[in-house]
Amino acid sequence: MNKIFSTIVLVICANICLAQAMVSASDRVDKSIMKGLNYLSIAQKPDGSFDGKNGQTTAIPALVGMAFLSHGHTPTDEKFGPTINRCIDFVLSKADPQTGYFGKAGSGRMYAHSITTLFLAEVSGMVDPARQKKIDQILPKSVLVLLNAQKVYKHQEHKGGWRYEPTSNDSDMSCSGWALMALRSCRLNGGDVPTEAIELAVQYVLRCFNNGVGGFGYQNRNQYFKTLTGAGILCLELCGEHGHEYSFKASQFLLREYKSLPNEGYRFYGVYYTAQGLFQIGGESWKVFENWMYNHWIPKQASDGSWRGSGEEDSKAYATSMMILAFTVPYRQLPIYQRDETVDEE
Repeated sequence: MNKIFSTIVLVICANICLAQAMVSASDRVDKSIMKGLNYLSIAQKPDGSFDGKNGQTTAIPALVGMAFLSHGHTPTDEKFGPTINRCIDFVLSKADPQTGYFGKAGSGRMYAHSITTLFLAEVSGMVDPARQKKIDQILPKSVLVLLNAQKVYKHQEHKGGWRYEPTSNDSDMSCSGWALMALRSCRLNGGDVPTEAIELAVQYVLRCFNNGVGGFGYQNRNQYFKTLTGAGILCLELCGEHGHEYSFKASQFLLREYKSLPNEGYRFYGVYYTAQGLFQIGGESWKVFENWMYNHWIPKQASDGSWRGSGEEDSKAYATSMMILAFTVPYRQLPIYQRDETVDEE
């Protein structure tokens, strides 16, 4: 009897220790996220923009706004609501009132347009009536920009995708990933997005997959990149190709390559999309990457709560937003990134 009792006590103690360790790990991640959000709130300028590369375009405030949404904060929050609303007001002020285009200034214009369209689609329905009226006026126009850009005549290998300009006659996986997510978010929110547009974009994504390596390419399958592969998985999983063989092959590619992401030029972009893609796959793929991500990147966070990139990612607001969006994947607060919950069923 004493042995049985001792065994029960040991099991209970082990379970308590495991639960405490899980809470401790969760607390560590949440503390890091909150430090990052506090930094973004302080770093924001009164007009809603940010210092650093592309901080005056709509892309950075849109990413910052989504970072707050991803942690469950809304425009009505007492603490962070004003920050989110300044992001909304800034991007709305930069829209072309006639066309709804957000990419008038800066580089990577369709990047800014797609990311901003995604942000407004995600925050729509959470705002006050005055802001909602403005979103309702602009969002259908910004969707039309994406749809028209996709219809520009392109060679077969580029058909269905997007690139830097609304008039571009070629495509790339990076820009197309943001555009496709924007259209999907708008469609989920009741927007007028034809099924054909989603299907054409998915076909472009499929053509960018390198079956021999398991990675997705930048403009075609011969230019595969580990930083882009998570984007390919995400697009397939969320746009009608859940469980596609390419997604699982890509997840295996990422499990071989993820530790080298910090050495990439677009490291924060790569971590963000790898987290999004592997979370969709779930299971051991996600668990392995999740543990590495937190253990590697939390110690890299500066004392002010920020992360900072270099080169094209030389923006604290950008790097911090992307890292928060990666960290908060399991929180499931952004509707666009919800997954099929059967992925982790035995």
